[in-house]
Amino acid sequence: MRNKNKMAQKWIALLCSAAMLALLLAGCGGGSNAAGGAGESGDKVSITIWHNWTGQDAKAVAMRKIIEDFRTEHPDIDVIDEGLPTDGLRTRLRTVAAANEMPDLFVMWPDAMTKEFVKGDLLQPIDEELNANPEWKDNFIPNALDGYTVDGKIYSVPMNLAPSSFIYYNEAIFKEHGVKVPETWSELETAIKTFNEKGVIPIVLGNKTNWVAQSTLFSTLADRITGTDWFLKAVAQDGAKFTDPEFVQALSTLQDLGKQGAFQEGFNSIDETQMMQLYFQGKAAMVINGGWALANLVNNAPPEVLDNTHITILPAIEGGKGDPQTTAGVVGTGLGVSKKLTGSKKEAAMKLFYELAGPDGQKATLNSSTLVSYKIELDKSQAHPLFVELYELMQKVKITPVYDSKLGSAAVEVVNNGLQELLSGGNPQDIAQKIQDAQAAAAAN
Repeated sequence: MRNKNKMAQKWIALLCSAAMLALLLAGCGGGSNAAGGAGESGDKVSITIWHNWTGQDAKAVAMRKIIEDFRTEHPDIDVIDEGLPTDGLRTRLRTVAAANEMPDLFVMWPDAMTKEFVKGDLLQPIDEELNANPEWKDNFIPNALDGYTVDGKIYSVPMNLAPSSFIYYNEAIFKEHGVKVPETWSELETAIKTFNEKGVIPIVLGNKTNWVAQSTLFSTLADRITGTDWFLKAVAQDGAKFTDPEFVQALSTLQDLGKQGAFQEGFNSIDETQMMQLYFQGKAAMVINGGWALANLVNNAPPEVLDNTHITILPAIEGGKGDPQTTAGVVGTGLGVSKKLTGSKKEAAMKLFYELAGPDGQKATLNSSTLVSYKIELDKSQAHPLFVELYELMQKVKITPVYDSKLGSAAVEVVNNGLQELLSGGNPQDIAQKIQDAQAAAAAN
């Protein structure tokens, strides 16, 4: 009996050992697909990025390709990207900023927006990354980082160069109707009159998203009249006000263009995309838009329009205080990095940041017929002729501040809404007073 008990104990011990071994094997081998998969999932870092690369222009396509390539090269990083149209992105960023719920990375604008986000303790500086890559930091054009620098700390780098106010014109339409490409304001008014008589839209405008008139036309027009120094003083509310006569004159000059029939009917009911479509269809002699529009033209305009399109700047205004060889603009959008990012998430986000905004990203941007704030020589033999034309024009033109880069966000909305009202017949002096009140409040804060 004792021997039987001993035998039974040995069998129990053997069975327990076998069971333990099976469990160990399951953990190390047989169950590796499930357990290992969970481990890999646990090790995978997830980052979010919001951007405005939503269209089929070459710049947007190039940036989306960088994100896709990054996903392939970094399977351990889950990139959750969300594309929004520019006006929608601006609005949504300010909404989530108020709730302190910023995405990990996001396209943002220099100057006013950057300063607001820094003041709200929403951003973290990138000086450490820049200083670790001096060949990257030192290759930006002069003053390119100024709009992203607050209290000596750098919060982003520009990913393009964004002059905002060029006249793209269809030379074939000008020749057909015997119209001279305008070099003076009176020649522009003559062109508007002739095209209206011929049933051609002189300047197509899409101001449904109300930043368009401000950014692409008014910022430059106003600078022609007031000069840049006056505008910067008015922004600071130090020695100038938006109720000053020169600013009221600028508003009146834009309103006069509308009264002369410069724009098609219903311009406040179509957006920038529809605006460009009307130009692509050959229905307009001119469209005023930023340098960013060229990538759209090159990718999407039909040959009969693209091959006849050329570029010039807004004509000088007689008696104006501004330099006529300028265009409004900014150095370009950059990527904001959420203040909350730390550890492996921050490391992953900065890898993507460098791919998009580093030397390779800058080159991809230039190759997409988009200007950059970075020192890269353009290969003119490979670039589209219209982009070469823009590139060479920019060697002779200075950039002055676009209004929405310097004014407080509340004042920008007042300006944008005010210009819609102005072009619908509003009183220039009343609109000037609203803008003055808004900026005075912003400057006081």
